Amino acid sequence: MGPSKIPPLTYKVVAECSVSKARAGLMTLRHSEVNTPVFMPVGTQGTLKGILPDQLIELNCQILLGNTYHLGLRPGIETLKKAGGLHKFMGWPRAILTDSGGFQMVSLLQLAEIDEHGVNFRSPFDNSQCMLTPEHSIQIQNAIGADIMMQLDDVVKTTTTGPRVEEAMERTIRWVDRCIEAHARDDDQSLFPIVQGGLDVPLRQRCVSALMERQVRGFAVGGLSGGESKHDFWRTVDVCTGYLPKDKPRYLMGVGFAADLVVCVALGIDMFDCVFPTRTARFGCALVDSGQLNLKQPKYKMDMEPIDKDCECSTCKRYTRSYLHHIATNESVSCSLLSIHNLAYQLRLMRSMREAIQRDEFPQFVTDFMARHFEAEPVPAWIREALSAVNIQLPADPERTDDQKQSQAKTEKRRETATLAEDQVASS
Repeated sequence: MGPSKIPPLTYKVVAECSVSKARAGLMTLRHSEVNTPVFMPVGTQGTLKGILPDQLIELNCQILLGNTYHLGLRPGIETLKKAGGLHKFMGWPRAILTDSGGFQMVSLLQLAEIDEHGVNFRSPFDNSQCMLTPEHSIQIQNAIGADIMMQLDDVVKTTTTGPRVEEAMERTIRWVDRCIEAHARDDDQSLFPIVQGGLDVPLRQRCVSALMERQVRGFAVGGLSGGESKHDFWRTVDVCTGYLPKDKPRYLMGVGFAADLVVCVALGIDMFDCVFPTRTARFGCALVDSGQLNLKQPKYKMDMEPIDKDCECSTCKRYTRSYLHHIATNESVSCSLLSIHNLAYQLRLMRSMREAIQRDEFPQFVTDFMARHFEAEPVPAWIREALSAVNIQLPADPERTDDQKQSQAKTEKRRETATLAEDQVASS
């Protein structure tokens, strides 16, 4: 890189919470500026299901995510090169982040064999063999032209214990050096290493320490949201943000539930992605502060209110819950309408957190949000513990009757089931 050239990624912390580890920042990339904390919608195959790029721009989405493994298979490197990269290919003028394909080691494990050289996949489309090495992952991502690229990492299921966890962490460190060596477009694209180490605190610390020795512009935290307990989840995030440098962006991979986003911003994370908002839309569900509205339920048949009267998305401006109930899961347009709302909700949530941080009112924002989100049930213990660790103390829950306690137990069971199901399809 020439001395007078502007780096392809600059990051500036513009405000910090005086109580927690939350911060608001500005990340400047080749294709757009990105305000953090930010949620990145997932366009696995170079498209978001049911949403056009122009609609994303109308929602003021600044960055989205594509999947290296899937784009490498279809349309492939040569097509992407001829198109001039994914931005031109899909008609998206703003920033793109690509993951490396490493997650597919877990999600497609029955199709993959892993060794020091790389990952040998059997294509789910035509059964052909595909060797994804660190070098090949970077070659695909250079052809995609993403503003931010991920190293290929050795990913194991979060609940794995024993020597395989350390092996994967050490291999991830070795592979990042191969990725850096193979990276041919450092003037235009920034490569993030990925912190691994399972739920083992010393391994996470060792990994962060080793990765910080590399000349990189940001860091990702991987290997979570895979079925581990929420207590282990937040503690691992907290450990990583406690050791990562403050002057570079921190990306937590695969996290998208609203309460998780709020907690992890408090813990010091800047960037998130998840298929959840668009996936749950395909099942007829709309996101609101209190959780989800399952618009397939009969109670919405005569409900002439919008999903959220305070939401300014095109769906809420034009359509009622009754209409959306009428078409939910039966008409393909319902996926589009609910996806637009759900992404608008996620992006508005992130904007609200940024503004609260800039006003130095983030703890009050968190308190108010949790009161709305858990209006009908107690705040889960893990959330209280996570927030307490960064000096945010939530008020005590009101006393509840035995019936309410039984209802809460059922709700927590449903939440746990939904979380595990979401973890299993996070690459869809």
